[in-house]
Amino acid sequence: MSELSATHFLLLSAALFIIGMVGVLTRRNVLVIFMCIELMLNAVNVSLIGFAWELHQLTGQVFALFVIAIAAAEAVVGLGIVMALTRRADTVDIDELRQLRE
Repeated sequence: MSELSATHFLLLSAALFIIGMVGVLTRRNVLVIFMCIELMLNAVNVSLIGFAWELHQLTGQVFALFVIAIAAAEAVVGLGIVMALTRRADTVDIDELRQLRE
């Protein structure tokens, strides 16, 4: 079995980011879109930790902790917005929410 390198981490990170990006671009449910954004943030975390692994430093892991904290705050604010929209429009479908502007 070969040793882990930054290439392995970057391939995993790219796959996670692409899955998240496709989910954001194709889904209509607001909750699924928020989960895909979280997936994209986790892909960034994997790449930061991979570079920290390769360089034998803790800097990438510290940045990953900051990203996790920001993602938690984003999830709380996002779910609050979703709950407010659900109470007002009784749906989480993006197409239905666009009609609120009119």
